[in-house]
Amino acid sequence: MNTLLSITLGGLVAAALLTTLPDDQPIKKDEPVQLGNFSVSLTVKDIKVSKAFYEKLDFKQVAGKLEQNWVVLQNGTTKIGLFQGMFEKNSLTFNPGWDHERNTPKDFQDVRELQQVLKQRGIKLQTEADEATDGPAYFTLVDPDGNPILVDQHVPKPKR
Repeated sequence: MNTLLSITLGGLVAAALLTTLPDDQPIKKDEPVQLGNFSVSLTVKDIKVSKAFYEKLDFKQVAGKLEQNWVVLQNGTTKIGLFQGMFEKNSLTFNPGWDHERNTPKDFQDVRELQQVLKQRGIKLQTEADEATDGPAYFTLVDPDGNPILVDQHVPKPKR
C-alpha cells in the first residue's frame, strides 16, 4: 500500500513515499523509500525569542531542553526543531522508525537500508551510518541547492 505524505511549512514542501515492506525482503533500488517522521531544523539566534514566537503560532514544546539551546515544537503533525549555536544552516530532518508522534511502527525501513538504496541511486552522502550496527544511527546528505538533510534514526533496527 503506497501513501504520499506531503508536508508544507511556509512554502517548504517535503514529500516522501511511504510503503509497507514484506518481513523478509530488504528494499531495492527502484522501490519507494520510507523516511519516517519529518521536521525542519532551524538555526536560531536567540532560542528564547524564537520559541516565544512559535508558541504564538500555537506550537508546543514536545522535546528538547531550552537550557541546552535546543527544543522541538509541534503544531498538529508539523514539527520544528529550534537549535541555537549547533548548526550552520537550517536543515530538513527525517526520522526513520518514528511516526509524527514518535511512535515506532512494528516494521519500518532501517536507516542503513535507506542509506544503501540512496547510494545505489547515485546520491552522494556527506556522512554515513555504520552498517555493522543495528542501533540508532544517522547519515547526512545535501540537496542540489546546498540544503542539508539529516536522516536520523533514534530506535534500533526492526526485527524481521
